Order: sequence, then C-alpha cells, then structure tokens
Amino acid sequence: MHNEKGALRTRLLSERRALAAEDRERAAEALAGHAGALAAAAVPAEEAGTARTGTAGTGTAGTAGTTGPGAAATVAAYVSVGTEPGTRPLLDALRARGLRVLLPVLLPDNDLDWAEYAGPAALAPAGRGLLEPVGGRLGPEAVTGAGLVLLPGLAVDRRGLRLGRGGGSYDRVLARLDRAGARPVLAVLLYEHELLERVPAEPHDRPVDLALTPSGAHRLG
Repeated sequence: MHNEKGALRTRLLSERRALAAEDRERAAEALAGHAGALAAAAVPAEEAGTARTGTAGTGTAGTAGTTGPGAAATVAAYVSVGTEPGTRPLLDALRARGLRVLLPVLLPDNDLDWAEYAGPAALAPAGRGLLEPVGGRLGPEAVTGAGLVLLPGLAVDRRGLRLGRGGGSYDRVLARLDRAGARPVLAVLLYEHELLERVPAEPHDRPVDLALTPSGAHRLG
C-alpha cells in the first residue's frame, strides 16, 4: 500500500512540476471564481434553510456542515506553495464575501495551530517555504469551529478518498474534528486531472465531501 501511494505521489508531483506558470495562474483564478460555491458549502443546512442535497458546490448530504456556534462564517483554508493549485486569489475572494478565514501555522511536531487571515500583507515567510499569518494564535482546536475545511492534496477519487503528501498534519486535523464531533464540509483543491476514479486507501482514511477544480465543485462519495 505504501509503495502504491508513493508511486502515485511521485507521478502526480512530476505532473504538477510540468505545468506552465501561466496554466497554474489561470487555475488559481478559476478556483477563486468558485468562492461563492464554497461560501454556500460553509453554511450549515439548518441555517441555509435547506438540506444539503442540492447541486454540487452547495454542500454535502447528511450531517456534513454540523459545527459549533459561528461556524457558518468560518473557513479553514491554507496558503498554497510551489506547484499546488493556487489559493491566494481564493483566500481574498472568500474574505471579500465576509467569511472569516483561518490559516494554519505549522508547529514543531507537524501539528497545526491556526490564525485569522487579515490579507496578503499579514502573511510572513516561515519554515519549509511556507507563508503563515502573523495574527494571534487561536490554538489547534480552532479548526473545529469551521463550517468548511479546505485540504491540500495530490488527488482524490470518486469515493472521496484523498491522497495527501504523507506529512500527517492534516490527518491530525481530521482526527481532531472527529474527536470534537465536528462535521464541517471537507473540500480538496486540485487540478482537473487529479480527480481520479480510485486512489490507494487505508481503513483509517476519512473521505472528503467535495473536490474543487478549476471547472467547479464536484460532489464525492
């Protein structure tokens, strides 16, 4: 299983490196154009006045999106690095819609703290080539108050099973959400070719609800 995941990661990373800079920029702008769909996904069904069984981009079925007070206005996101699908325009688009955007701060043990995004000028270089928010730290549990959590990944399949880079930081986030009984909408940001029919999975892998690609939001599962 680990060899299979490793081989797929190698291939997908190579394909990302082969993308032209202008293609990555167009993809980032296209993702930002779907901020409205993500904003709708962040609103719990009971607040939106409708069940989460509509079209792709408006949420997920069942209890996804069930979080604590104030969750409807909060999105946990991240700042893309390298050849990842660009999130910078999307962060600003979400914030412009009045959503509270949280960004991760990498801790020494690879866990994630969180701080509120206050715009591009409030990002500072950090270790491993990351950009992190300079605002006050909210603690690792802050993610449990989000109505929508955006996850980095290399691929996702139609079952909603995500292939990450293998660092484990977001596995901890997902475990923290489970322990808290939080059910935000989980979305992975990808290029079009990274939405696959099947990725290698293990029993503990938690499925996500949506894949957001430049063409739009795709319901999974």
